[in-house]
Amino acid sequence: MMKKAERYKSVMDYFRREMPHVNTELEFGSVFQLLVAVVLSAQCTDKRVNEVTPSLFRRYPTAREMGKAEPEDLLEYICSVSYPNAKSRHLVAMAQTLNERFGGEVPSNMADLLTLPGVGRKTANVIQAVAFGKATMAVDTHVFRVSHRLGLVPRTADTPFKVEQILMKNIPDEDIPNAHHWLLLHGRYVCTSRKPHCERCGLSGICPKRMDGSKLE
Repeated sequence: MMKKAERYKSVMDYFRREMPHVNTELEFGSVFQLLVAVVLSAQCTDKRVNEVTPSLFRRYPTAREMGKAEPEDLLEYICSVSYPNAKSRHLVAMAQTLNERFGGEVPSNMADLLTLPGVGRKTANVIQAVAFGKATMAVDTHVFRVSHRLGLVPRTADTPFKVEQILMKNIPDEDIPNAHHWLLLHGRYVCTSRKPHCERCGLSGICPKRMDGSKLE
């Protein structure tokens, strides 16, 4: 049986080799726009978010403009994403909070980010990593699934926070800014939920294929 340290080394070596240059697939022009895009991406594809944000950002490019809007104003721009009513309310309230407490600028630390409406730990970690270059690990459904399937975390790591803690402890500091993207993209395009493409996965030889809860037969 492969030891944990060996497994992590093999997985990180593979991703460094196969995906040396990675970043979010969301399109944005500022930290505020990244924050909006990440909020919109919850339970929605990046592709769909990238289809709606250009017109949204033309109308509301900064927190100052978006904070003056009503949720109904945003609905016409984001109606095709998941949960548009809730997200439109969150975005307006988030922009207003940024204006009132942070001068319209997105804060860089976890505690302040978590005070923003619609912002949870995953979103805050994405902002810290992508916008501010901090070594944080955002755990979404893809990262959670792939981490379990590859045997990087035990079955007892049954919450995103538990997975985050274990990955942060075992992934080298220099790899953490990229590791979220590596695991996410691997889950999005190779280790997919219903039917993973094991036949074209370079990690198949060391993968224990822990498929619990993956809806596989």
